[in-house]
Formats: sequence, C-alpha cells, structure tokens
Amino acid sequence: MNMTMRSAADPASFQAIRITPLTLHIGAEIGGVDFSKPVAPEAIQEIRRALAEWKVIFFRGQNLDHAQHVAMARQFGECTIGHAVFGHVDEYPEVYSVAKNRTANLNRELRRVTPWTGWHTDITAAINPPMASILRGVTIPPYGGDTLWTNLAAAYAGLSEPMRGFVETLRGIHRFEATSGKAEYDGSVKRRVLVSEHPLVTVHPETGEKLLYVSPSFLKSIVGLTPRESEQMLQLLWEHVVRTEYTVRFKWNAGDIAFWDNRSTSHLAPTDIFESDYDRQLYRITLVGEVPVGVDGRPSTAIEGDPILSVQNELARRAA
Repeated sequence: MNMTMRSAADPASFQAIRITPLTLHIGAEIGGVDFSKPVAPEAIQEIRRALAEWKVIFFRGQNLDHAQHVAMARQFGECTIGHAVFGHVDEYPEVYSVAKNRTANLNRELRRVTPWTGWHTDITAAINPPMASILRGVTIPPYGGDTLWTNLAAAYAGLSEPMRGFVETLRGIHRFEATSGKAEYDGSVKRRVLVSEHPLVTVHPETGEKLLYVSPSFLKSIVGLTPRESEQMLQLLWEHVVRTEYTVRFKWNAGDIAFWDNRSTSHLAPTDIFESDYDRQLYRITLVGEVPVGVDGRPSTAIEGDPILSVQNELARRAA
C-alpha cells in the first residue's frame, strides 16, 4: 500500500495525517482527522497540501450534520451560497442538497449520451467558479451511485506538444442552458443567467500547473473557430480529458466526505443510480474562487451574470 504519514513534533497539538493515494494521478484517502471538532492548523495545512497534490481527497466515516459540515468548510475558505443558481437547504444557506431526483437530472432520457456526458467542473459558467467543493454522503445505496473525478493537469500534460501549444491560445464560452423542459430547473437558470469566457488552458494559482479547463457540461463553443471546428475540437478534448488513466472512482459510504479542487478537476455522477430503487442523498458546500487566468496572463471575462460571492455578501446583496 502506497501510504505516507506526516506528523508534527508536538502530537498534543497536531493530529497525525495519513495519506493513502488511490491512483497514480488523482485521489487519496486521508485518515487521522475528525471534522466533528476543530482541527489543528498544522493538520489543515497538511490537508491543503494533499488537496493540491491529489486533486480530490476523501475522509471516511465523518458523519457530520449540516452545522459541522459548515464549520469544516470554513477552515479552508469562505463558503458560497449553497448553489449560485439553485439555492440552498432551509436554515443553512451554505449547504446545497444533491438528491437523487433533482429536477436537473430528469431530462436524462433525452440526452445524446457520449463518453463525456455529465462530466463537469462546478459552475464554470460563472466568472469565478468555486475554488473547491466539499460533498458529504448521508443516504447511500448499497451499490451504485459512485462518483468519478478526473485530473485536468494530467490531461493537459497528456496532450501532444503541438496540441498543447494550440489550445493554450484558445478561449471558450461557458454557460448554463435552460433546456431541461422542467419549469423549476429552467426557471432558476433564467433568473440567474451566467455566461463567461474562460481560457481553455488555465494556470493553477497555487501550484502553477497548467490545466485543461474544458468542463463538458458548461463549455459550449470555442471563440474564433467556426461552429464545425469548435464542435470537433471540443469533442476531441472532452474525450481526452475523461480517459480512464486520469480518473478515480469513489465508492461512497454514509458519513464519507469528498473534497476536491474545483480548479483542477472535473467530476461525474454516473446515471446508474436512476436504474435503482435505492435512494441517494448527499450535501455539498462550495468555497469562493478566483477568476481563472490563462497561460498568457489574461483573466477570464464575464459576459452575463455577477460573480459568486461569499454567503454573507450574497445574502446582503439579496436583502439590499
């Protein structure tokens, strides 16, 4: 087993962190942490380093409630509103319900299914997509309902040198689309319009890694290319970014937490859960992110919609 253990000189003030990588490129389980109570600053720093290295990290058996979930998230950044478009759970504006039968998923029979269908990086239609997402499992089926993540830095590195040079010059349009045919979902999308132009290759603000920033569910076209060129280029990149060697698949148990760097990953919930009679309920918190920047130093630009604010600033904006 490939395991690393890190600890500080004073064990009384610092929990030992056990880091167990799950694949070559992405994913690690973190042991020795209890998020039901405050975690030592030294441990938080170790977790941050593991997140930067492994892109998505998993904590088994935490069994947090909403308040503890919020307290955990606040140790790593400012929380956003539960979902910039779809709202939040009652009494906890930071928390978003990821339920089996969310309205957004009910158009699945109408989809043109491809290998990249459903893969996405959270809310890239915004000018400042969330920095990270923290997902907590509550009701978990005995089988099915897994989640997959892919490493966008590894995907970029896996392109040929000429292709890397080309895609670094390109920018794409990301948007939510109100095309589900469901009034509640489409109404929410129309009320909070989000459209942004992001580089196809961004630079991670902490690690300096180049990332293939091509969220399949939100990236709709490439600026400056003809529709046919754009379609073909995007399909090539989407197929590439979800290659199995860049991915990890996580089998949930009740109480587990998945914490991913939203700047360097895309993820997918396979639709097998909809073929099952079992329920599935998770809850997500996202952290405020920065505006992405391309290899040339140019930041993303907003076309429609406001930035995603901290939950405090968002509630103040709505009350004004």
